[in-house]
Amino acid sequence: MSRRAAREPTVLTRAEARRWLIGHLGLAQVQPQQGAAGVRALLHELRCIQLDPLDPMGTNADLVALARVDGIARGDVYRHLLPGHAFEHYAKERCLLPASAFPYYRDSAARRRHWWSHQERVRRLPPRVLAAVRAQLEAHGPLTAKQLDDHGSVEALDWSGWRGTARAGSMALEVLWTRCEAVVCGRSAAGKLYDVPRRALPAVHAEAAGDFARWAVIERAHAAGLLPRNQGPQWSLLRDTRTGPLPDRLVREGLLEDVLIEGLSTRYLAPAGFRDRAQPTLDDRVRILGPLDPLLWDRKLVRHVFGFDYLWEVYKPASKRRWGWYVHPLLQGERFVGRLEGRVRDGELVIERLWREDGVRLPVRALGQALTRQAAACGVSLAKGWKAL
Repeated sequence: MSRRAAREPTVLTRAEARRWLIGHLGLAQVQPQQGAAGVRALLHELRCIQLDPLDPMGTNADLVALARVDGIARGDVYRHLLPGHAFEHYAKERCLLPASAFPYYRDSAARRRHWWSHQERVRRLPPRVLAAVRAQLEAHGPLTAKQLDDHGSVEALDWSGWRGTARAGSMALEVLWTRCEAVVCGRSAAGKLYDVPRRALPAVHAEAAGDFARWAVIERAHAAGLLPRNQGPQWSLLRDTRTGPLPDRLVREGLLEDVLIEGLSTRYLAPAGFRDRAQPTLDDRVRILGPLDPLLWDRKLVRHVFGFDYLWEVYKPASKRRWGWYVHPLLQGERFVGRLEGRVRDGELVIERLWREDGVRLPVRALGQALTRQAAACGVSLAKGWKAL
């Protein structure tokens, strides 16, 4: 491919963009491997799985995995990845990232002084507290924040009404986590477990094989499938990079492709050679997606390519919601066929509301199978009556 051709945008029809995203993001067929092996292969392919603590019928991370991997239950995405195979940090918001990414985050952490109010935390913490918490993790980890020694209080951070921790030990843990001197290595009833990297990620010894920004832009393009060049949270930690010369340089070098989609002026970045990749045959499953599934990261793109208008309304007042508090899109093949709201209650998965997309016949049998799988993954039975909704 010539340098000139590498700079010319690839133009996709909506149908081509739709097919690429479904196949690339693992939603055409289930993973060939089940259980722990399937979850680990999935993280390797997706590059990151976004985290959120809300859990009406599985957390977002659970839902991402359950839509793509058989032989797992709610919570297995954490049990199969932590410790050793993954760590938590910011990619597109807070995510689970493969252990192989840790050297890049660790080696770049010292340069991110402004990020996540890091310097402000450091300013409020007595240096002795930071050293003491690091030493306690080293000697006694893994530990939850509540298991740390009491180091007194500090002035809590306040972001537009959201108040952070006032415990000095917990703030020290946040600083160590930001610096990649501590990592989340598991979850317990008492909260996240933290440990030092040498124990939590024992197989990670190598230094980062290159610049963080260069590596991360390529990773984000793979994670998104189509990474919008104009804006978006997929550029977390890379805002200056987005408007700099690096994206164009990666296109010229043939490592990424510049993409346009019919009917949109936005330019996207895609993995090099993506159009030549064989796409899997679509199965007929209905998939219950989490609100932060990678397919839904770019809501404008989803609306344009799939004709599906989705907004996660969990933080909206009830009176201003169009749909509901925690609504799950329903995907079959390349079409969104509906959405539902449900939760685990008293040993059952209760479907509270069900919406059919206009002009789409809801596949009742396939939906029933999807709901039965979801209930089983949550360790409960499926409540009757959902067909009448």
